[in-house]
Amino acid sequence: MIRKGTTEPRGRAGGAVPRARRGLRAALSAATTALLTAGALAALPQGAAHAADSLGAAAAEKGRYFGAAVAANHLGEAQYAATLNREFSSVTPENEMKWDALEPSRGSFSFSRADQIVGHAKGQGMSVRGHTLVWHSQLPGWVSQLGASDLRTAMNNHITQVMTHYKGEIHSWDVVNEAFQDGGSGARRSSPFQDKLGDGFIEEAFRTARAADPNAKLCYNDYNTDGVNAKSNAVYTMVRDFKARGVPIDCVGFQSHFNPNSPVPSDYQANLQRFADLGVDVQITELDIEGLGQAQAADYGNVVRACLAVSRCTGITVWGIPDKYSWRSSGTPLLFDDNYNKKPAYDAVLSALGGTPGDPGDPGDPGDPNAACSAAYTTSEQWNGGYNGRVTITAGSAPIAGWTVTLTLGSSQQVVSVWNGSPSYNGNMMTVRSTWNGSLAAGASTSFGFTVNGSSSSPPQIGACTAS
Repeated sequence: MIRKGTTEPRGRAGGAVPRARRGLRAALSAATTALLTAGALAALPQGAAHAADSLGAAAAEKGRYFGAAVAANHLGEAQYAATLNREFSSVTPENEMKWDALEPSRGSFSFSRADQIVGHAKGQGMSVRGHTLVWHSQLPGWVSQLGASDLRTAMNNHITQVMTHYKGEIHSWDVVNEAFQDGGSGARRSSPFQDKLGDGFIEEAFRTARAADPNAKLCYNDYNTDGVNAKSNAVYTMVRDFKARGVPIDCVGFQSHFNPNSPVPSDYQANLQRFADLGVDVQITELDIEGLGQAQAADYGNVVRACLAVSRCTGITVWGIPDKYSWRSSGTPLLFDDNYNKKPAYDAVLSALGGTPGDPGDPGDPGDPNAACSAAYTTSEQWNGGYNGRVTITAGSAPIAGWTVTLTLGSSQQVVSVWNGSPSYNGNMMTVRSTWNGSLAAGASTSFGFTVNGSSSSPPQIGACTAS
């Protein structure tokens, strides 16, 4: 998997929240952490019900946490920190706890950037997920140069030193990450650990982790395991074996990176449940869903409801806060747009959690809650192997300041040019945002156009129009 986010630290945390809300967050987070530690769910105090106007508070009332991946270098940005502080009850360092960040040279540890995130979380009453101790990627070069004996020593020392440093501060650790191949083989992935230490390295890592911090939840984490398939079956077989033999594993993380080519699987909930039935917690650890508008919102709502339906699904983490800082930002996969406005997906998540979306006094809301737009497509010109298309944007019953529309093209088609809009691309999906023509009065219209070449002249599928 490609590197997610950036690692350069800049500035200090900012964007403090009011003391009353901060105190309530601390109480809710403490209650949720206690539930996770006990391995059971319980009702929170009745007095907390009024706080369900944020993701973290609403999730806490369901006995879960709702977290975000956080980059230390963004904590000095006021809107970033304010949104994090207001909305989330858990954080995962995006890159700052990976091996290359913590131990760039053998035996020399650098905790400052990760400490910045942990310190911010503690100051806001949030819990922390640790990500990740043993992974084939983002390894410093010295690791892969070691022989088997030295590598075993280095792996166990890295786990022990990092977990000891954060002992008592991390509620769940991704002990081993992405150790299985994609595809239909169900085989282990080639890595320095697999190639030199063999299949036993995962068990050894978990036993070392338990000794380093007996109270932390120990997770195996992977992607493309969200439905029942060869890869998830291989992980399932490993976890079942570990539980039968007393290998210390407490949870399984499902990254849940979705897009139109890899949608939320129909057996997502059933897959979570079968792992939970083995006696482990399940966590949604890196959720992002490419798309826009109501289609994206529906997918987010379905994921949340699947977690709530599985009693041992203890929490959800989205992989970032605003779209612009996502590792796949062109797909607009997160709950907040580039300006920290709440997207329809945010409202869908909050509603699924039992919260109350659309509070106009809550920071981060887009302007007028009635702001909306529609998109209509026409083919203006067509020829053998191509066409010009036009999309007309019409504001709803309230003025809008901007608009965004997604179009899904045929696999053989290629966009040659776009006018009166700013495009970005992800595979065969094109997202077009307003430029000079974003501000529309109620009921007013504008348009953008584009030229497509390809073996097919079939029109694109037009997604929902999203207003800001």
